[in-house]
Parts: sequence; structure tokens; C-alpha cells
Amino acid sequence: MRTAIEVSGLRKVFGDKVVLDGIDLDVEAGTIFSLLGPNGAGKTTTVNVLTTLMRADGGTVRVAGHDVATEARAVRSAIGVTGQFAAVDELLSGRENLQLMVDLARVPAVEGRRVVADLLDRFELSESAGKLASSYSGGMRRKLDLAMTLVGNPRIIFLDEPTTGLDPRSRRTMWSIIRDLVADGVTIFLTTQYLEEADQLADRIAVLDQGRLVAQGTAGELKRQIPGTHVRLRFATVAHLDAAARLFTDATRDTEAMTLRVPSDGATASLRALLDRLDEYSLDAEEFSVHTPDLDDVFLALTGRSTEVTAK
Repeated sequence: MRTAIEVSGLRKVFGDKVVLDGIDLDVEAGTIFSLLGPNGAGKTTTVNVLTTLMRADGGTVRVAGHDVATEARAVRSAIGVTGQFAAVDELLSGRENLQLMVDLARVPAVEGRRVVADLLDRFELSESAGKLASSYSGGMRRKLDLAMTLVGNPRIIFLDEPTTGLDPRSRRTMWSIIRDLVADGVTIFLTTQYLEEADQLADRIAVLDQGRLVAQGTAGELKRQIPGTHVRLRFATVAHLDAAARLFTDATRDTEAMTLRVPSDGATASLRALLDRLDEYSLDAEEFSVHTPDLDDVFLALTGRSTEVTAK
């Protein structure tokens, strides 16, 4: 896989406060990478450096193959940025907002009209294209904002909490749009305050806390790092439950539910060993399921803070 974003030893200092303390990141092209962290963790600063809005004090950053410090113009031509708050002009209609971006990008007139029409259709804004953006709902504004970002056909898009304040239906619509972008080969760098969003969308997740990365991996890998993963076995008879409880002495038993909760890391090798042991003693479980902590558990364990403070 090609690398879309490479970050090595990134440092940023404001006065005597170290905001980013040696960050290393690699984002593969055509994937969704999510950066999580509580208030003050350094997420916004990271995005600002990666999008050339702020200079780093140490380390190297390459975006779309270009150094952000020495090739800022090339970086800007390759990326799109959608901030937490929709940057639409409320005095213009949806179509006029898009046309403004087309004009700024110096797209030829005929091609520009096609781009505007295609984006309005893609984001289901055609019927409201002539209405002022001030009349749009929050979800419509977010869609228009993202559509405006796509005018230049960027291959890397930075989304800073793109669904903040949206209702569940609008949020899922945005998720669908983001997945479609990635299916077209676009790389998404996502910051979000919704751990469900990262869980649903991200190919890889990094957790940033007090300027340092405390964990990286897929959602599944991060969940397996946290104690609490277990295999739940349900048996048909008390005799089988008793026998299994004697086999797995560290398990938690629920006689009423006829279940045994066996601690496990959830890995394939561990599950195979557990099943082999049951088979060795001719024990059959009626139900078998693996339960892992969710990302809220991971976030709390890694940062010591709840997910309610991840908005910035």
C-alpha cells in the first residue's frame, strides 16, 4: 500500500508547554485513519501542522509525498479540509457556494457547471440548490461543506469532527458519504468525539493524550489490549457446566443462565485452544461468543478520562 501521510517525531511547543511530543504516524492511501483524544490532547494542533496551517518545531511530516515545511503549496493542492463548523456562506445558495469554490479553483466554465451539478446530485442537494444556505439544516450544511471541499478533487481529506451536532440519521448519511469517498480511493484523516464513529469507519485508530500517542491499531486490536475480553459459553446441562467450570478455574459462573465466562484475549490461537480443551473432555457448548470491551472502555483505560471530553 502507498503511504498518504508520514509523520515522524512531530513536536510542537507553545511557550513552555509541549503540545506534541514526538508523534509518529503512517496513514495508508485509500483508508480512514481516526485520531482520538481528550481536550488538550493535541488533535487540532496535529491537523493544523499536517494541513500547513501551523509549522512544527521538530520532526518531519510528508503529506501526499510532499514535505509540509518546504512544499506547502504542493501539499495544499493535494488535500481538502472540512472543519468542525460548516464553512458555508449563508448569504449564498447551495449552488452559489459550490460555484464560488469552482471559480476559486479556476475550473473552466463548462467543466465547472458539470462539477457543481455532479456534487449537488451526489450529496442529495439538488432540490435545495437554489435556497440560501442559511435555510439549510445542520446535516445539509455539513454535506454542502464537504461537497465544497471536493471541488478540487483532493486525494486526502481532513475531517475535523464532521458529524458534531448532527442527528443520528444525518450522521449515518455522512458515514455513507465518507465510505463512498474511500471506495473511490480517497484517504480520510478523521478526528471525532464519537467513539462509535471511529469504530464504524476507521481502518486504523490512534489515541492521543497529553501530546503523546498512547495506542495505535485497528479497533479490534485496541479493544484486545484492555482487560475484560472473555468467551461466553452456555451449556445445556448443569453437569456440563460443572465439568467446564472445573476445567477453567479462572472462569466466572452463572448457574441460572447456565453460562461460563472464560477470560481470553480473543485471539484465534486462544479460541482454538479453548475449543480443543472442551472437545478433549467431550463437552459441547450450546452457544459460544466472544465479548470484548468497546472503544469507550479503551479510551477510559488509556487516558483516564471519559469520552465526553474529546470534542477538541
